[in-house]
Amino acid sequence: MNRGVLASIVASALFATIFIVSGTLSGIGPNEVYGWRIVLTLLILAPVYALVPGRRAEMVSLLGRIRARPGLLFYGAIASALVGVQLWLFMYAPMNGFALATSLGYFLLPLVMVVVGRMFFAERLSQGQKNAVALAAAGVVHQLVFAGGMAWPTLLICLGYPVYFAARRRARFESNAAFTLEVLFLTPLAVYFILTGVSEPGYSLIPVFAIGVLGAVAMFLYLGAASLLSLSVFGLLSYVEPVLLLVAAVAMGEQLFFKDAFTYAPIVVALVVLAVDGFRSSRTLR
Repeated sequence: MNRGVLASIVASALFATIFIVSGTLSGIGPNEVYGWRIVLTLLILAPVYALVPGRRAEMVSLLGRIRARPGLLFYGAIASALVGVQLWLFMYAPMNGFALATSLGYFLLPLVMVVVGRMFFAERLSQGQKNAVALAAAGVVHQLVFAGGMAWPTLLICLGYPVYFAARRRARFESNAAFTLEVLFLTPLAVYFILTGVSEPGYSLIPVFAIGVLGAVAMFLYLGAASLLSLSVFGLLSYVEPVLLLVAAVAMGEQLFFKDAFTYAPIVVALVVLAVDGFRSSRTLR
């Protein structure tokens, strides 16, 4: 549990760093940045699973399961496509004025994860979790009815990631070895994006390489936390990232208006309720 908590928090901080760096890039397109991120992630993870005995055994075990049950590739293909879209969006959004919409998606994600855990995995909800979901629903209703609806990046994040984690859990593809295979499947498209990129001549790839390295470490920690924690607890700990992304979005120049308070305030209060509920639960377990 403690390792999962630490991995989740560090991953959130690294994701926020990547978000800010992406938003400051110019002279290169989001597709090319995405391509470099995928390729560099694979170059970092592949040697680990080839050379480290424990990780190599993990990969061999996973490949053995797939060989014994080829139908598992269906879930693997879904997971690979879903995570590929999410990684691309994380590059595209801050470079195209959707940083706030992205932060809202990540604000809603922990709450949607709680609902998914209850509906599809029979995880019991505490009264605090039920209250949090009700509060978040109020913010969502305001956004839908009075604030122009949800932007497509918001919906893609808060609905897409739960499907991704649900598909992984159904197939028991919850290890980082599975993520490494997902990245491998995404690599041909990533290479195509790099080769057809339109970056300006003389553009420095140093920040892009930094995104790739930090992205590999962050996803490794993030998915490691997902495998160590229940879906509901994992969702609760995800409240750190949206706060950091919201700060990053404002720092990059996107504006919050008074009407946004009626969307964000109930959701923020809901996350506080989740955090307090999780803290009380951990103390009870001790």
